[in-house]
Amino acid sequence: MPRRTATMLASTLMLIALLCAGVFLPVPYSEMSPGPTVNTLGDHDGEPVLHIEGRKTYPTDGHLNMTTVRVTSADYRMNLVEAVYGWLAHDNKVVPHDTLYPDGKTEEQSTQENAEEFSQSQESAKVAALKALDVPVKSWVIVASVVKGSPAEGKLHAGDVIKSVDGSAVRKPADVAELVTEHKPGDDVEFTIVPAKEQAAAEKENRTPTRTEKVTITTAASDDAGGKRAIVGIAAGTDHTFPFSIDIKLADVGGPSAGLMFALGIYDKLTPGSLTGGAFVAGTGTIDDAGKVGPIGGIQMKTVGARAKGARYFLTPADNCAAAAEDTPEGLTLIKVDTIDDALEAMQDLGSGDTADLPTCTAS
Repeated sequence: MPRRTATMLASTLMLIALLCAGVFLPVPYSEMSPGPTVNTLGDHDGEPVLHIEGRKTYPTDGHLNMTTVRVTSADYRMNLVEAVYGWLAHDNKVVPHDTLYPDGKTEEQSTQENAEEFSQSQESAKVAALKALDVPVKSWVIVASVVKGSPAEGKLHAGDVIKSVDGSAVRKPADVAELVTEHKPGDDVEFTIVPAKEQAAAEKENRTPTRTEKVTITTAASDDAGGKRAIVGIAAGTDHTFPFSIDIKLADVGGPSAGLMFALGIYDKLTPGSLTGGAFVAGTGTIDDAGKVGPIGGIQMKTVGARAKGARYFLTPADNCAAAAEDTPEGLTLIKVDTIDDALEAMQDLGSGDTADLPTCTAS
């Protein structure tokens, strides 16, 4: 066989081998891409996203769209060709698999965690919106979860209201950890609680809970801090009673990043006139009970998805502004917000047509 022919044959075989390796060789990466965007003021799958009963609501128009990011599943392994294509694609982002699923987290675990965060974001959105409207909301600290095999298992239960620890009143979730860690591992800690069943019955009957219990728990040593920190094995959270019913219906969505847009949608429906002035506004951001807006992941994919749907303005958490501004879709104005009050002020400017002084995002 002539040398030239042999060289060409060898090169062809090498190319085929590399292509096969690219197709079949898995790489430790996952892909993020723009996901669906839903108007919180409208319907989804034939039902209103926001359903409010027991309080007067008002007609709205325009859009207040929450945005999402689509990610590959935990079990899916990209091949080299897909990874290279994703790196080159403008609207997608290829990231290490462990970024989305750390510590070997399964898809079921990730879905459950996202569902819990989504549920909590809805509660915080309701509280933030009502506080912005000066509508009082009753709040209390609860046992959000109990770690299996911990000292608290069987003694405290999810939904128990924590009134005090060692006689010191508990006013916020952080108080619980602070009071417990004043002890050494092996010390006893006394919790005064309203049992979850009593709290639920009191809420149903619209009365103040009458039965409390004192529960003594022997602390254990934490796995961190050299085993010197005392723990009981619970996560504390906050529960609320609202003066009327607010129901958020949106299936197949997880995570906390829709909090801001839910809060604005609730506010809009409970106030006369149109918050958007008919504009197409989208956005993202976590929100806490005090109305503080927090950063989220996948900001550039969310702006792309929003603009593709027709958004002209995008409410952007302050901490995401620089990244979002690096590659802003044409025709989309990024509005910087740090609190729900910032967002409401910007919406008032949009509604009045006074957009010259909107706090826009700039690249770093």
